[in-house]
Amino acid sequence: MSKLKSHILQFFSYRWQRCLSLFMLIICILLTSMQPVLAAIDDDRYDGNIFVVYAGNGSLIPAQSTLAQALENHKPAILAFYVDDSSDCKQYAIVISRIQSFYGNAAEIIPVDVDTINLDAKDSPSEPSYYYSGGVPQVVVFNQSGDVVLNKKGQVPFEEIDDRFREVFDLLPRSESKELRRRSFNEFSSELSE
Repeated sequence: MSKLKSHILQFFSYRWQRCLSLFMLIICILLTSMQPVLAAIDDDRYDGNIFVVYAGNGSLIPAQSTLAQALENHKPAILAFYVDDSSDCKQYAIVISRIQSFYGNAAEIIPVDVDTINLDAKDSPSEPSYYYSGGVPQVVVFNQSGDVVLNKKGQVPFEEIDDRFREVFDLLPRSESKELRRRSFNEFSSELSE
């Protein structure tokens, strides 16, 4: 009986050691094959959606409205053409997010990934492809009548877009009004309590 008991213990001890060794080998393989996630704003690698990764603003994607809807509703809009693997677009995502923070309630902010636009629809002024001129980033600002008031390629400064929206909404020029800045949560809360 003791010999049988010894064989059984030896058998299970061997299997247990073998399972543990296999488990440790799998863990080592997984740990050595993992690479750190490196997102860099100054390279042309795909790191994910630029508005989420670099602007911290997932609310821009997908757009709340289409250009056709904005034009039909006579609502000012901005098309922001981009690609996720462009360092210029990665850096510019912050500007588009800033535009949304100031004008998002009054205008439609429509980011357009140029990899997804339908170039066959280039004949229709209600399609983003109609306005795309082949470079990114590119912004196109529309007034309430659907007229283009700004159409530029490159990293258009926030101030230039802000000036066009000030004209569209009949706001004071920047030189005659308070500087636009985001409110912190505490400033907003303190105004509500007064």
